[in-house]
Amino acid sequence: MTFADLHHGPSPLILPNAWDVASGLLLADAGFAAIGTTSLGVTAAAGLPDGTNTSPDLTMGLARALVGRLSVPLTVDLEGGYSDDPGAVAALAVELAELGAAGINLEDGTRPVEVHAAIIRAVADAAPGLFINARTDTYWLDDGRRDETIPRLLTYRDAGASGVFVPGLSDPSEIAAVAERVGLPLNVLWQPGLETTPGVARISTGSALYRHALAAALAVADCARTGAKPVTTAVSYPQLQARLGI
Repeated sequence: MTFADLHHGPSPLILPNAWDVASGLLLADAGFAAIGTTSLGVTAAAGLPDGTNTSPDLTMGLARALVGRLSVPLTVDLEGGYSDDPGAVAALAVELAELGAAGINLEDGTRPVEVHAAIIRAVADAAPGLFINARTDTYWLDDGRRDETIPRLLTYRDAGASGVFVPGLSDPSEIAAVAERVGLPLNVLWQPGLETTPGVARISTGSALYRHALAAALAVADCARTGAKPVTTAVSYPQLQARLGI
């Protein structure tokens, strides 16, 4: 089954987002059908903020390190592509396709719809086998832009997107309307209950796993300070060493 096929199953594709090689490998071992990366996790681990176009080398480095070691498809969060130049973004996409990545995520943010559509079109032309998940931030950044959601997604669909992503979209009636009107696999950001919502084809965890991992680390550190017992069990040192061994 291809990565694209996973978006057409009887239930949504649950896509956990890894921030390093260890998290990616362990998530694949846990039985998830595909793995994504999270731009926030990748940048924060390097001491950088998310969404500032500062991490192409970090993102591409993680992709190179992961793609050959995963037993499942990998899709890479490219933020906005790190450039407004369609050719530059297409070059990154081609490199990822040649590495063996199955897909990419491209977000529009505050970018004009025509600019983002041109980028999607260039990527689709240059790397036709790559699953392009076209993200719009109309729900994420400003409630006043929500009426732009479907027009933007239709433009991205017509430019060659394989699927669409609307983080912040969670109302069942609005999900149904977007899915029906756009006609491409619809990706939403994980919230409990969305896995049973009609119209949802893919659910991404986004940065949630990384942020929960940080919270768990702080909680265990506090246990060391207070003498309390951790409520979670750590991945064992031998297990991790064995999994990372080449």
